[in-house]
Amino acid sequence: MPDSPSRAGTDALEACIDACQQCHNACLQAAMITCLELGEDHVEPEHFRLMLHCAEICQTAANFMLGGSPLHGHVCAACAEVCDACAQSCERIGDMEECAQACRNCATECRAVAD
Repeated sequence: MPDSPSRAGTDALEACIDACQQCHNACLQAAMITCLELGEDHVEPEHFRLMLHCAEICQTAANFMLGGSPLHGHVCAACAEVCDACAQSCERIGDMEECAQACRNCATECRAVAD
């Protein structure tokens, strides 16, 4: 028997919360460990700030969903945009595949919830 719409919606929210939390962790860890240790382009101010901002909006999006906010779709839409930008920056810098993948996954899950 297929999931009811409410269960499917709950599953999508749970998947998005998980993706946001994973992306938050990946971005914060990559910024504070990988980027700071590798230096050079990895600590370029625009890139480094973007990673921290991405971590922050992912945490905020997860908090909106966990709190049952009816505005979570708006936050998730913004989160998807920031995650896309962060993934592109990580791919441009290099040596940041795990962070870029977490950002791509989060953007996909956030778009599904925002729509």
